[in-house]
Amino acid sequence: MRRSDRAASDPSQSGGGGGGELRLLASFLNPTDAFILQARLRADGLEAVVADAEMVQTYSLLAIALGGVRVLVPDAHFSEAQEIQTALERGDYMLDDAEPPP
Repeated sequence: MRRSDRAASDPSQSGGGGGGELRLLASFLNPTDAFILQARLRADGLEAVVADAEMVQTYSLLAIALGGVRVLVPDAHFSEAQEIQTALERGDYMLDDAEPPP
């Protein structure tokens, strides 16, 4: 299989928007959690790719065997992406229920 064929079938083999090779940031058993992280990363200006979401949604019993739904980011932005992931897990982006909407 040529490199371009592997890149098409496996996002981790392709460059991610000029930031170098894609690197695994996180994996989830639930595709929704992966898409939430991807959306937060994109909102902060980082490119992120979700891989294997469709496979896990279709064949949920294979989620563990596949390694879950992967969130991949360019290697050049990996440390920044880790900081954003940590802040998301810590709850820094949660809305305050006591504050009325604008």
